[in-house]
Amino acid sequence: MEIITSMVSDKAVVIFSKSSCCMSHSITSLIRSFGANPAVYELDEMSNGQQIERALLQLGCQPSVPAVFIGQQFIGGSKRIMSLHLRNELVPLLMNARAIWI
Repeated sequence: MEIITSMVSDKAVVIFSKSSCCMSHSITSLIRSFGANPAVYELDEMSNGQQIERALLQLGCQPSVPAVFIGQQFIGGSKRIMSLHLRNELVPLLMNARAIWI
């Protein structure tokens, strides 16, 4: 868990992803469409990716990717992000984290 905390500590938006996951790509594209510039960590391309994936599973992210952190807080996976978007709650979260300015 400490490794995740350190990876998200100074970034407004962090997405843990896998390069082969279409939902990870979709969520990253959605967040970028608002003008945010998330830090994206491709777990399948990292030497410690399996360790990070186990930590994400312990946080309750099922499946492990995509896992989205906004303002250093774990928000959730693709279902949660899409739900926030459909309820017009995603943009305010991004604004409060200073990931976007509108």
